[in-house]
Amino acid sequence: MKPFVITFSGIDGAGKTTQIDKLSSYLESSGIPVQKLTLWDNVALFRSARSGFSRAVLQSDTGVGMPGRPAERRDKNAQNGFLLVGRFLLYILDLISLRKIVRKAPRVMGGVIIFDRYIYDQLAALPIENWLVRAYVKMLLPFIPKPDIGYVLDAEPEIARARKPEYPLDFMHRYRGSFLRLGKLAGLKVISAGTPEDVHLAVLRQLTKYAPTPSAQPEIDTELVA
Repeated sequence: MKPFVITFSGIDGAGKTTQIDKLSSYLESSGIPVQKLTLWDNVALFRSARSGFSRAVLQSDTGVGMPGRPAERRDKNAQNGFLLVGRFLLYILDLISLRKIVRKAPRVMGGVIIFDRYIYDQLAALPIENWLVRAYVKMLLPFIPKPDIGYVLDAEPEIARARKPEYPLDFMHRYRGSFLRLGKLAGLKVISAGTPEDVHLAVLRQLTKYAPTPSAQPEIDTELVA
């Protein structure tokens, strides 16, 4: 049986991991098998080389920034002509990898596949305000395996950075704007910022529109989704 593919995207600190865990628990408690994949671990190619380049050349901190222990990341926020060309090529290779994974999924997984980040997150990190980048993004979009539901979790950059202090605030604002623009281009469901419980209910509300759900539905506030 063809799996139902759900993707979660958004700026760092938007709460993707929390919402993926909540949705996975909800589905699994109803007897629906869930397979969780991540863009970096399961899709991206040349991971060791890319991590080494970020550390050695871009002088990026490793690990995840936390309140009280910030990290100074220099990877997707480092943008110049050389890096842009390199990312254009790498993201095409990642797209080929993603297409293979999604194509093989019906034979080896079934149930529901939830992606923690998707190739949309790579594209949103590009300077999408540049006309050449927009042309590149629009060229790639038709070839991206479209998820059954693609979520973008919106968040205020200041609040998200306080949760996960890794990137400069000006980049976080640009990153958020790119997600909102990309959401329109790719037909993604943008979920407004809120408490973890409110966001979870908003995610479930969208899920009920596009997929069969267990009979034991929670009461869902239809005003939660922007």
